[in-house]
Amino acid sequence: MSLEAEMTCLETLDLNGLRTEWERQHGEVLTLRSVELLRRMLAWRLQASVLGDLDVATRRTLRQQRAVADSRLREGSLLMREWQGRRYEVEVVEDGFVHDGRVWQSLSQVARHITGSRWNGPRFFGLRS
Repeated sequence: MSLEAEMTCLETLDLNGLRTEWERQHGEVLTLRSVELLRRMLAWRLQASVLGDLDVATRRTLRQQRAVADSRLREGSLLMREWQGRRYEVEVVEDGFVHDGRVWQSLSQVARHITGSRWNGPRFFGLRS
């Protein structure tokens, strides 16, 4: 089957179909609830296997851009988020992020603590779209 045909097939699958396809291809069970995210992940893996993955230089550039984006938070900044009717505050400190009386190494750890599930921390706190 051509790459284009396989990509078209992905568009026809619902959440359970996408999960089944992921498990078939990668041997692991995903509990993602986002049809669009899972579809994009499968499409990315499919395209990378056919067309080739990112080269070393591109990976390095992306890591550097992420580091720059994460470094925009200044020590002393206060992040706030309302989640399920409750307001949460996180303070940026030299060693990470203070929330709930603890220092966390990443915003994703804080978001996971708050929600009980995996989140992209910067996205959870509105720093990324």
